[in-house]
Amino acid sequence: MSLHLYDTARRELREFHPQRAGTASMYVCGATVQGVPHVGHVRSGLDFDVLRRWLAHSGYDVLLVRNVTDIDDKILNKAEAAGRPWWEWAATHERAFAAAYDALGCLPPSVEPRATGHITEMVELIERLVESDHAYAIDGDVYFAVGTWPSYGELSGQRVEEMEQGEGADLRGKRDARDFTLWKAAKPGEPSWPTPWGRGRPGWHLECSAMATHYLGPRFDIHGGGLDLVFPHHENELAQSRAAGDGFAEYWLHNAWVTMSGSKMSKSLGNTLTIPAVLERVRPVELRYYLVAPHYRSTLEYSEHALAEAAAAYRRIETFVHRVHDRVGAVEVGRISDAFAAAMDDDIATPAALAEVHETVRAGNAALDAGDRTAAMAAASAVRAMTGILGLDPVTWGDGAAGGGADDAAHQALGSLVDSLLEQRTRARAERDFARADALRDELTAAGVAVEDTSDGPIWSLKDGA
Repeated sequence: MSLHLYDTARRELREFHPQRAGTASMYVCGATVQGVPHVGHVRSGLDFDVLRRWLAHSGYDVLLVRNVTDIDDKILNKAEAAGRPWWEWAATHERAFAAAYDALGCLPPSVEPRATGHITEMVELIERLVESDHAYAIDGDVYFAVGTWPSYGELSGQRVEEMEQGEGADLRGKRDARDFTLWKAAKPGEPSWPTPWGRGRPGWHLECSAMATHYLGPRFDIHGGGLDLVFPHHENELAQSRAAGDGFAEYWLHNAWVTMSGSKMSKSLGNTLTIPAVLERVRPVELRYYLVAPHYRSTLEYSEHALAEAAAAYRRIETFVHRVHDRVGAVEVGRISDAFAAAMDDDIATPAALAEVHETVRAGNAALDAGDRTAAMAAASAVRAMTGILGLDPVTWGDGAAGGGADDAAHQALGSLVDSLLEQRTRARAERDFARADALRDELTAAGVAVEDTSDGPIWSLKDGA
């Protein structure tokens, strides 16, 4: 089976055919750096990181552009409220996002452009739209004329007459309420740049069109982002780019939200969970597992219980690989299974891919317990290969190569001690020395370690407050 991706624009699974043989080009809408990132923000980065890794494994040279929106109404308003320069506010939170991506093992993009570094390209795009009568200027503002583009609405599927751009009641000279802003005339105290229509700053939608085509060309393969961006942001990107004569993106992919109590996680709702706060409760690799385990198009309802279950599931994988290492020897990266490959080719179906990982873990544990060292090593090597594509390889994370640090090192040291006691307990139970087995379990419980006996063998976790 070849790779098939769900295209939002076509509303169907489509076989992936790149514009240029051997190369996959991707533009992913990155952060608007207005505040500290929460788990809803980083899910998109992780989902497209997994896609990028699978494309690379499949033999493509991946060109990934993930932008930074560093000029925006929210950034200006929050910086002003805090009494800080807008550029300093944006830079501070850009670093916070970079730290979150790094902590969770995201591979760096090929390039990570800032909006403010591409004003020239934005002005040139506006000039093309004005010259072709798809845009017009009024008192320093420039608008895209939606009525001149008959295909408007093709991405979101909305009816033009029912659309609202969300730009407020003040039309500022708009010919049609559905028209959207390309360029905003300068206001006192706000940053601005010179243009043929006067000083001002770019509209949000314009920024991404200019940056995507600057780095990837007028036609590229994949445009990705969160489901909340389909309208108006991506709809407007598509319209203005096509109206300017660019083919733009061939495939549109959108990841679903992280929700709490059924509502999209957002700062405006006050229901956010920042990355630093969550990483006080689980390790970075466990949070990554939690966020990439569901299908990228499935809504993820956040709960502490689900997070703990995900952490325990990851530890089952990790414990197996460590058991093989300790009993058989160093585990090298092996080959992925056909079932794993089929799952990934089916629109990056991570639930099915992880089910194959866990099935391999179960078979490997059984082989290890039966003394079949060859089969156990083959299973562990396959697990490393499959989890590596998902950014979850226990060996890589254990080496600290993907966000590990002092906390991970401490967890690894604790894990070695706990695994040793669990192995002693397993041997005691096999020898029917149940008094010794119970004593070892009591010793772990007293130390704040909870033990659960499963078909994969015993797994452990730190009890609340430990």
